[in-house]
Amino acid sequence: MARLNIALGQRSYDIDVEAGALDDVATHIAPWAKRGRSLWVTDSTVARHHWPRIAAQLESAGIAAELHVVPAGEASKSWAELARLTDWLLGAGIERSDTIFALGGGMIGDLTGFAASIVKRGCDFVQVPTTLLAQVDSSVGGKTAINTAAGKNLVGAFHQPRFVLIDPQVLATLPPREMRAGYAEVVKYGLIDDAPFFDWCEAHGADVLAGEPQVLDHAIVTSVAAKARIVGEDERETKDRRALLNLGHTFGHALEADTGFGERLLHGEAVGVGMVLALRYSARRGLCDLADAERVAAHFGACAMPVTLHDAGVTADGAALVDHMRHDKKMAGGTLPFLLARGIGQTFVCHDVDLADVAQFLDEQHRQAR
Repeated sequence: MARLNIALGQRSYDIDVEAGALDDVATHIAPWAKRGRSLWVTDSTVARHHWPRIAAQLESAGIAAELHVVPAGEASKSWAELARLTDWLLGAGIERSDTIFALGGGMIGDLTGFAASIVKRGCDFVQVPTTLLAQVDSSVGGKTAINTAAGKNLVGAFHQPRFVLIDPQVLATLPPREMRAGYAEVVKYGLIDDAPFFDWCEAHGADVLAGEPQVLDHAIVTSVAAKARIVGEDERETKDRRALLNLGHTFGHALEADTGFGERLLHGEAVGVGMVLALRYSARRGLCDLADAERVAAHFGACAMPVTLHDAGVTADGAALVDHMRHDKKMAGGTLPFLLARGIGQTFVCHDVDLADVAQFLDEQHRQAR
């Protein structure tokens, strides 16, 4: 088992990475099962795969369990599902001392965390992530949100979990496409500030996607440690440090908006294409060699992941995609910071990007893909 810690003073918490942890979940979550009860939130797919054995363990341990199931898919990160969840929590008689358990991928963690931040003016919650993307990224760091018609994650709160329990073995139930989408967030940590880790990904990415236990554990622990370090330095993204975690997201969120925030383009797939675009745009500005961008594209392509706007099913022109970017929550004073790179492992925040130039670049990308 690996135990990592997010050092945030009174909001500090541990992240345990342990293969087979869900086979002893009652022991792991017992400190947060106040009053001998536990309130769980999951989606319809995860409930089918994992809830029966979790429920049986909790019952054997004398911990009463109540479950709320939301429809699987990004569409459930919505006002409607947030209302249903908060109504359920209040109907269950939740008290401020109770803990809510989020069992699922990024959508469940975001939705549950946001509900925990507002119900009774704030309750504790624990993350039990079941997708690779959630295990290496969204379950750690305290960002919670829902999507709205205006864009992705525009309504939410910083609300740190009390504990994160990561069991790599649950990833065996993931479809290959979901594993690949999560893997994009693994690669991101190498591109931010750890070039040797990107080298490692090039050598071992296929084994990660195949679920080879030791390799998968290393990918998860390295990614979580990187995020814990960055979040500990800049919890609420008030400095440029935590913003580095958004590499690929400004482009990626625009691609998601164009494709409807759904199954057509998964979040991790959008981020992967977004990272390729960020490096290609960096090369266009003379910040890095185009060879660096093409190296990243080649790695994602070798992993059967989309790397171009065409691959992503995006048909909108540059002006329309930039219009989506204008709704980005990071927009300030009419300026949108971009994550660019001086090379692999050398990401930085750029505050002087001309959105008209970005639109022209995206149109060029469309033409080159034809």
